[in-house]
Amino acid sequence: MRIKAAVLLMAGMLLAGCGDDPGTPYLEFTGGGFIFNYRIGEAFYGFVVKPHREIPEGTEIIAEFEDPAGGDPIIVTALAKPSQLQYMFRTPGVQGVVKDRPYKVSVSLKEPGTGETLAVYSKEFKSSMDQSDLPGVALTVGPGYHPNPALFDAGEKAFVIPKAGKH
Repeated sequence: MRIKAAVLLMAGMLLAGCGDDPGTPYLEFTGGGFIFNYRIGEAFYGFVVKPHREIPEGTEIIAEFEDPAGGDPIIVTALAKPSQLQYMFRTPGVQGVVKDRPYKVSVSLKEPGTGETLAVYSKEFKSSMDQSDLPGVALTVGPGYHPNPALFDAGEKAFVIPKAGKH
C-alpha cells in the first residue's frame, strides 16, 4: 500500500509540474527564408513558428514582413487554435530582393477581446540570390506549366528568357 501511495504522490507531483511556465516564450521561429519560383518569375518569403506554451484560443497572430521594395510592411494574420502545432506565414510575390541583405520579420500576439499585446518576436532573413536572377516574365503558363508563348522569337523559333529588371 505504501508503494502505491508513493507512486501516486510522485505521479501527482510530475503532473503538477506540467503547466505552462510564464517565462517560456509563446512562439519560436523554426524555419523560414526566401523562395524563388523560376517558372512564374516570382519571389516571396515566409517563416514558420511553433507554439511552446498554450496560446489563448482566438488570439490574433500578426506577422509583419519588411517589404524588399521599400514600401509599407506586408501584414499577414492568423487566429490561434488550441490544436495548432505550427503556424506558417508567407508574403505574396515581392520585388527588389537583394542578395545577403537582412530583411526583418516580426510576429506579435494580440489578446482576444482586448487586443492587448501578449508578446512580440523578431528575426531577420537573408536571400542567397538577387531578384535580378529571376526571369523578367513567367517562363510557363497554365496548370500544365506550358512554355510561355510570349517568350518565343517568332522568326527563329528560339526561346528567349529576359532577366528581371532588364525587360
